[in-house]
Amino acid sequence: MELVETVQELNHVLRNHRNSIIGFVPTMGYLHEGHLSLVKKAKKECDFVVMSIFVNPLQFGPNEDLERYPRDLERDFDLARQAGVHVLYHPSIKEMYPNEPLVTTTVSESISKVLCGKYRESHFDGVATVVAKLFNQIKPNRAYFGQKDAQQLAIMAQLAKDLSFQIAVVPCETVREEDGLALSSRNVYLLEEERKQAVILSQTLSEVKSGLIARKWQTPDEINNFVRDRISTKPLAKLQYIETLSYPDLQSTTSLYDKQILVALAVFFGKTRLIDNILFSAEGESHVSNNDEIQITSGNRYRS
Repeated sequence: MELVETVQELNHVLRNHRNSIIGFVPTMGYLHEGHLSLVKKAKKECDFVVMSIFVNPLQFGPNEDLERYPRDLERDFDLARQAGVHVLYHPSIKEMYPNEPLVTTTVSESISKVLCGKYRESHFDGVATVVAKLFNQIKPNRAYFGQKDAQQLAIMAQLAKDLSFQIAVVPCETVREEDGLALSSRNVYLLEEERKQAVILSQTLSEVKSGLIARKWQTPDEINNFVRDRISTKPLAKLQYIETLSYPDLQSTTSLYDKQILVALAVFFGKTRLIDNILFSAEGESHVSNNDEIQITSGNRYRS
């Protein structure tokens, strides 16, 4: 595995692989099994895998944890190498933004001002801008994103479609710890009792899924109220939001069983903010299947 830190180095390494299928795994580092599962999927589907590690300042608000965000490049290098990554791209902020950007990417409020975007001003504009830059720098055929941030996944698929990137955005299932907690780099911030109580997120969503399969719920409000009640049983949990929306357009819906829906929540434990979700269709699927890759990236031509 090669570690490269500049666009020039990246171009030099990738020039001999342009006839290969290149898979791309974008991350902010502090790798865990969730990230490595993306690599595993990329290696099955691609000839050459590039992972990026870049903590993007454009997607952090003034009161968010940019400086606190965990970083350990040496550890990440070892994990990426063991996972079979071919190139680890670790640009500096100066490399990515040599000057204050005068042109950035703006995401429509219809998909950016719901869920996390309602509470993180300009967050998805920052994500879309850096991913567009990485897409241009790496020029992959396939890019891998986790379902845990389902809003980000939907926006990245729309980014590829609307800006005519010839890239397949590939959804990957959420990876969880043994007790169900979704893996996240921010889990390291949780205190012991917070960590114990955090399992309520996955437990509640599992109950919602069972209720949907049994057609227990008739409206999104019923689901949302059930989740509020369940989360409130944990004294250290502070619910930021619970929303039930159609997916991937992220719009309000009155129907639960004739389209794919997303049930997503964000909860604070102390200063640590955790997100989780389930995706559900009338067929009972609670994840984005590989068939949905074509649906959410329609309009793009790509090699598979």
